[in-house]
Amino acid sequence: MERCQRLVTRATLSFVPLFPTSISGDKSFVRQIREQAPSLDLRRKFRDCRLRSFSRTTGPGVVPSVSHRATARAAAHDLCTMHYERDTRYDFDLFVIGGGSGGVRAARVSANHGARVALAESSRLGGTCVNVGCIPKKLFSYGSHYLHDFEDARAYGWELPSSAELNRVDWSRLIRNKDAEIERLNGVYQRILDQAGVRIFHARAELVDAHTLRVGDEQTFTAKYILIAVGGHSNPLADMPGSEHCITSNDCFYLKHLPRSVLVVGGGYIGTEFAGIFHGYGSKVTQVHRGNLFLRGFDDDVRLFIAQQMRKDGIDLRFECTVKAVESVPDKSAPEGRVLRAHLTDGTELVVDQVLLAIGRHPNTDGIGLERAGVQTDPRRGHIIVDEYSRTNVEHIYAVGDVTNRLNLTPVAIAEGACFADTVFGGRARAPNYEMVPTAVFSVPPIGTVGLTEEKARELDKKQGGGGIDIYRSVFRPLKHTLTKRDRQTLMKLVVDRKTQRVLGCHLVDDAAPEIIQAVAIALKMGATKADFDNVIGVHPTGAEELVTMREKAPETN
Repeated sequence: MERCQRLVTRATLSFVPLFPTSISGDKSFVRQIREQAPSLDLRRKFRDCRLRSFSRTTGPGVVPSVSHRATARAAAHDLCTMHYERDTRYDFDLFVIGGGSGGVRAARVSANHGARVALAESSRLGGTCVNVGCIPKKLFSYGSHYLHDFEDARAYGWELPSSAELNRVDWSRLIRNKDAEIERLNGVYQRILDQAGVRIFHARAELVDAHTLRVGDEQTFTAKYILIAVGGHSNPLADMPGSEHCITSNDCFYLKHLPRSVLVVGGGYIGTEFAGIFHGYGSKVTQVHRGNLFLRGFDDDVRLFIAQQMRKDGIDLRFECTVKAVESVPDKSAPEGRVLRAHLTDGTELVVDQVLLAIGRHPNTDGIGLERAGVQTDPRRGHIIVDEYSRTNVEHIYAVGDVTNRLNLTPVAIAEGACFADTVFGGRARAPNYEMVPTAVFSVPPIGTVGLTEEKARELDKKQGGGGIDIYRSVFRPLKHTLTKRDRQTLMKLVVDRKTQRVLGCHLVDDAAPEIIQAVAIALKMGATKADFDNVIGVHPTGAEELVTMREKAPETN
């Protein structure tokens, strides 16, 4: 530390006189130092040091009268916390391809560890989640609930217009407001990277070889490490006649008109969420799925329960059925000037305004030069193969997020990005932990789930010769709907190891399920037992209290 401080003191004293002793509060202190003395490389953490001069404390805002000694000590401390020794043989220590959640986190944390980092993104920063995924979808989901809320309000004494009068949606306003929020978030990501010192290229990047990248049409750069975080895209069902007339989930956020009717093709969480969203906004919705039940991978009780609730709400669900062809038919009365005739495998036809293809996603591995760098991909699914530390078969090339097809959730990609940065540049090997990762489906009603499904728990128990699985299940009408009389119910379920009494899984269907499940995940991650749940006093009156009051085991089923 003393040696580092002496070196930085000399460097600091050489540039401090170059800028005024009193520094403006309009910019961060470290940015002003960087601008006026670019030869000294200081990280953003410098900004957060508590620099004392003349008994005054400085910080991220105004930095008055900073003394040479205080500046030097802060810089010394900052440099001494860097874990990574830079390799000047390359233009960058790290080049990140992709500016989504995982790539941005990896870039920022790596820069904070002292690496020289560049990031290339050909579209908008934030990736799928911010631009055409989690965020706009959740905003649309919020909006889709209001018609039911208005109807329910009458039971609580509110005098409101009829449902027909209320069902007037200014779709263009929704799109404008959504666009404004997405633009704000794009700016947040830009500032995060700028403040970390990451160099951003708003261009496409591809691998030339194992250490070289082409950025845009002309620029090439070298990097010691490369991180691929390019995400995935919706499958287009290109071999189906008429697929060019259909839309994917990306297009839903940019439709010029609210469709009067929608055919949703696919039984995953994306299709199920959009079925609920369009239905909530007043569209007539049909959802088809080739399997005998949708939401594969979720607990069977949840899958059946959601299907029942959606049908009660008026959504037409058809299983063991899919679309085989779509044709466009001119119709001047339609918002788009045409309608779509969908031919289904059950022999029926549907005429709708839009056909949404929600049949899975594919990693964005085409055209980025993986073969030139020797990076291996899965021959069937196309994703990049990585080890537990997100490293590919090429030692210095890594990949995180949906392009690796491990657990395709935004928080998981963020965790993978942080673990990568700590492992490669932070001197601390960390692998992501995929146990007890909670997730939610913003269906109608929403789902919250964490841990093992009943089916998976029984399968593992049988394979391991365990003592059996206990199920605690409760279905009830939420207090809110005792007055509204809406035919809506809540499902709560715990999956418990009979021998250890550890709670292996929790599955909820309720308006509050996505919020509740986050707290439950903490308990399950810590190894909570059924007795731990039982020993907690519930919050009354809430639906969540059912989690700590369920005492009767569900009967065994064959």
